[in-house]
Amino acid sequence: MKIHNKMQFTSLFVTLLLMVMVVKPTMVMAAQPTVKLGTTSTYAVLAGSAITNTGSTTINGSAGGNITGNVGGNVGVYPGKAFTGRESATISGDVHLADTDAIKAKDDLVSAYDDAAGRKPTRISSELGGQTLKPGVYESADGTFQITGKLTLDAENDPEGVFVFKTDKTLITAPNSTINMINGARFCRTFWKIGSSATLGVNSHFVGHIFALDSITANTKATVQGQLLARNGAVTLDNNVITNGFCDGTSYTSTPTVKPTPKKSTPTVKPKPKKSTTLNVVKKVINDDGGKAVASDFKINVKNFSNGSTVIPTSKNGSTYNLNGGTYTVNIASIPGYTISYKGIDSNGKITVSPGDNKTIIFTSNDNAPTGTISTITGGQLPNTSSHLYEILLIGGILTIVGALGWRKRKSYE
Repeated sequence: MKIHNKMQFTSLFVTLLLMVMVVKPTMVMAAQPTVKLGTTSTYAVLAGSAITNTGSTTINGSAGGNITGNVGGNVGVYPGKAFTGRESATISGDVHLADTDAIKAKDDLVSAYDDAAGRKPTRISSELGGQTLKPGVYESADGTFQITGKLTLDAENDPEGVFVFKTDKTLITAPNSTINMINGARFCRTFWKIGSSATLGVNSHFVGHIFALDSITANTKATVQGQLLARNGAVTLDNNVITNGFCDGTSYTSTPTVKPTPKKSTPTVKPKPKKSTTLNVVKKVINDDGGKAVASDFKINVKNFSNGSTVIPTSKNGSTYNLNGGTYTVNIASIPGYTISYKGIDSNGKITVSPGDNKTIIFTSNDNAPTGTISTITGGQLPNTSSHLYEILLIGGILTIVGALGWRKRKSYE
């Protein structure tokens, strides 16, 4: 009986020991601590040398838990400070270019990179596409990782499950590749330490925090649930959507619903009223020498000096004209018997008006004195028009008068 009881006890002990041995590895993997991000957690994009963006990239922070508003949507560069294409990007957070905030974030990135790099890994094949992985630290057998198709990360209902992927060289995802998070797996517990550069394929969907020693390139329309953090090189963007924020326990799938950042309402800018430009033409008529004309008889002609087009037709008799700014030639048609003088234009008939000007030209039409009046000259001297013929006739006349007087004298003596 004692022997039977002893055998039962031994069997029970062995069974419990085997259960502990089976359960222990799972517990150890679940206990993998997360990577501390520090102030870097507030950045969706952080680069060492520069950020270059093409097209309408959207960089979001997100809210969750007891936190409201946008969290994690900042963008930064240090020690560089160039952000090309910033004007076409929609950014929910702040932009820090080589300022104290960017410096602190870069220091925290170095610490996070070193933390991930120091984790003891399990070696796996470089192609992650088609695999389903549980929480743990994984290292590429050949120093690179590729994702073709779909990679599934299964947290086994442990929202604190941590995934760490380490490469000595590159990470390259194929076009249209995806990372599927299931059973409580979260982007904020997924980390990628890249010894060189990371490249995300066209239309691919990526999940996790990328710590790249050199550069990161997100090709056209690649989406990211997490962060793009490059220690030394540049981050290149092209019509991407990047969402980083509060870790709220949500499972993210290969096609997450990314809430677009609300567009800031653009205040309606009322156009400034155009300044009125007027040209006043005053026509004065003076009839002090018998003239009968009136102001409407004198027609005004206004032309654009630059192209010669008629602005005010000759037939128009108004005295005030609304014009655009510019230089104009102005003249008034004269009528017979009147002399026209002007004030307000130059000798070539030109005037320049600017927006808001109110200028005046005065034309004065004065009737002329009548012509053809006969003048009588008195007390004058005959014109010096005599000739030798006139002299002979004059002498003959005198001799005739003398002869007649002598003949009458002789008759009186007879």
